[in-house]
Amino acid sequence: MAEYKLSASLSGHDDDVRGVAFPTSKAVLSASRDGTVRLWKLLSDNPPIYDATISSHAGAWMNTVAYLPPNAEYPEGLVISSGKDVVIDVRQPSRAAEDNAEALLLGHSRDVCALDISQDGKYIVSGSWDHEARIWPVGKWESSTVLRHEATVWAVLAYDSDTIITACADTKIRIFNTSGKLLKSIPVSKSPLRALCRLPKGHPSGADFASADNEGVIRLWTISGKKVAELHGHESFIYSLATLPTGELVSSGEDRTVRIWKGTGCIQTITHPAISVWGVAVCAENGDIVSGASDRVVRVFTRSEERVADAETTAQFDEAVKGSSIPQQTLPEVNKEELPGPEFLTNKSGTKDGQVQMIKELNGSVTAHQWSSAQNQWINVGTVVDAVGSSGKKVDYLGKEYDFVFDVDIEDGKPPLKLPYNLAQNPYEAATKFIQDNELPISYLDEVANFITKNTQGATVGQAAPAPSGPDPWGSENRYRPGETNAPTPVAAPKILPQKDYLNILVARIPAMQKKITELNQALISNGRKDLSMNPTEVTVLANLCKHLESSGATKTSQAVSGGLDLAIKLATSWPYKDRLPGLDLLRLLVVAPDTATYTHPRGANIVDILSAGATETDSHDPVAENHVMMAVRAFANLFESKEGRELAVSEFDKIQKIITASIASSSNRNLLVAASTVYINYSVYFKSQGDRTSFEHVLALLDTLGKVLSTQSDSEVVYRSLVAVGTLLTLDEEIKSAAKDVYGIEKSISTAVSKAVDPRIKNLAGEIRGLLK
Repeated sequence: MAEYKLSASLSGHDDDVRGVAFPTSKAVLSASRDGTVRLWKLLSDNPPIYDATISSHAGAWMNTVAYLPPNAEYPEGLVISSGKDVVIDVRQPSRAAEDNAEALLLGHSRDVCALDISQDGKYIVSGSWDHEARIWPVGKWESSTVLRHEATVWAVLAYDSDTIITACADTKIRIFNTSGKLLKSIPVSKSPLRALCRLPKGHPSGADFASADNEGVIRLWTISGKKVAELHGHESFIYSLATLPTGELVSSGEDRTVRIWKGTGCIQTITHPAISVWGVAVCAENGDIVSGASDRVVRVFTRSEERVADAETTAQFDEAVKGSSIPQQTLPEVNKEELPGPEFLTNKSGTKDGQVQMIKELNGSVTAHQWSSAQNQWINVGTVVDAVGSSGKKVDYLGKEYDFVFDVDIEDGKPPLKLPYNLAQNPYEAATKFIQDNELPISYLDEVANFITKNTQGATVGQAAPAPSGPDPWGSENRYRPGETNAPTPVAAPKILPQKDYLNILVARIPAMQKKITELNQALISNGRKDLSMNPTEVTVLANLCKHLESSGATKTSQAVSGGLDLAIKLATSWPYKDRLPGLDLLRLLVVAPDTATYTHPRGANIVDILSAGATETDSHDPVAENHVMMAVRAFANLFESKEGRELAVSEFDKIQKIITASIASSSNRNLLVAASTVYINYSVYFKSQGDRTSFEHVLALLDTLGKVLSTQSDSEVVYRSLVAVGTLLTLDEEIKSAAKDVYGIEKSISTAVSKAVDPRIKNLAGEIRGLLK
């Protein structure tokens, strides 16, 4: 069998390519962390040339893309994609990104990371970080069945018209009937499962499907749950699997490779000039392969000489692989002085395809070489470096240059995030900004800061960066995963209390917000509700406002776009209750402006009244939606960004407190609880700044509510933020401490919270609070 060669390199994405699909020999689909799905159409066969159009655009990273083949109702087929914004976008390939989707599937509460379509085209199945897989009948566009799991559902397989297979971060494969009945649960390994694929009927192994995991092992299974074989060769996580028309398997992973398997042996290894090869897919028509990688490039590989890339494109790919830097931390530990020299490459053959051999070059550098069984030779796949940035070259990230840009896996099942760092920075400052920018748990602060310190040792600019000088609780290409056993030894935890800075919740997906508002507006017009819909002037105001927010962030003046505040208030209060969420989301960004805080409605209502009405005053007998309230509570937290906003928040303390306590009393909505605890932190910071002018009754009300939160909630972020608020209040005076201990039993509430906590930062902070109570 001929080996695969590069057919085309498709550049255009601005961030990692997370998912790929190969629907026909004339088209490729790719989903990227840049928020786009791109459709690459083949313009020329020899050499292959593709032209890209943006099929859809989201406000956050995209994880996965799939394709529904043409049928009588959808003669073009359908492109299905999703990611961090949890909306599954279904659209015709000929539609532009600005056009309305065929359907927007809503149901998941966290990132959608996997999609598959049944072979008969009758249903879509999705997997998510919310521990659920969902079945969506095509054409009905509502979830018919929810398949619940114990952890992230990292891969889904619509095995046949009646059977769903899922792969979960809890290390189990589950087989369900489409009715939702669990047929079988198969413990597989000690590591999270990442990928699944169907094997053709009559596969020589007798297996029906394959799985892959973080151990780098591919396992073949029968539908009855019997393991038939294991395939070993990958040196790290395997992220994606696909099947060739020949019955061979294709896999891709964290070790920079795409591998082709025949039987149980790897017959070809294709190294990429990237850290991770996130996705791989196969064209059923011609057996070509497409890959998506962390270097932002989509690549097509072929066994047909007619479709091989031209000499220049091939040479560029080979040089990119050869010139890529391989972090030493990703390779086995070796003694550099004992490595063989270049003569090894001509005197010794490899024992298996993909075998890696490090060589000490004559100039003292270390290079990595990979054995190619097809070519019967060693291929140079890069230079081994101590750490990214050790070359002294700056790394460009989002238009700025940094000494290092690390990849950080925030937790298993989530795509890595970029952590930029300059040697002149304090590691804690860089870690704090990283955590704030990505809305991550503050419990990661010490580990991320220690990771930066460990991986930049020996590299200095002028004087070494100073050690952390004060409390900073809010808080490479190495891959870091908080919680790993090889994480750096923690330094002494910095003192946290009292908290001195106000916190905001301003991260927003502006394009997704604008898209949703536009679609809801179109629905109002279609339903004859032009009295509520936006007029052409308001549509222009929305476009200008979203453009301003996208370029400038939450603005300090809500009148930066004329009519913007009035429009946001209309969307948040006058639209049908079920449609108000994006309007409330827009309004919570505008409340940072002083003129929003001082706004008075013609009927006398202030912005707190408006947010309260929009979030809680429902149509007829509809129940109050927790997400509506959550968005209003986020807005209350953002009021503290301005002096005028703080004054309003304090003057309306009773109204805000009533809304929050009513909404969180029996809620398990994490976003709502985090928003509420953030509001309480901001009140505590304000009260600390006011000294003797602080209302004793307001402080006691907070202590009462926070004690209940600590006694009932177990989410680490909610508990931690609540503890910070409590601890800051306890620094006010001795009278507050006495009331907290003797009246509100705060010590017992803290003990309850700590007993449920696995986050060491909660225990550290609880210890600091207990010291205050002595």
